[in-house]
Amino acid sequence: MSQVFSEETHRNMLARIPHCTGREISDWLRTVEEGPALFRFEEKVSWLRHEHNLAYGHAKAIVHEYDLRRAARKLL
Repeated sequence: MSQVFSEETHRNMLARIPHCTGREISDWLRTVEEGPALFRFEEKVSWLRHEHNLAYGHAKAIVHEYDLRRAARKLL
């Protein structure tokens, strides 16, 4: 089972991603959106890790943020 991060840890991880990867969060979210139609969280994380050579924590934070934003769009 995957490790669950607190909201604070998630925000701190997101803040570090641009420095570590050279790409903004918005770029990564667009990459997930335009990527393969994977349904499971861990499949998306694995795809980001292998296709874009991301660390597990970074990939997980990006997919989690993508899912949060997608859910928020559905509520509007």
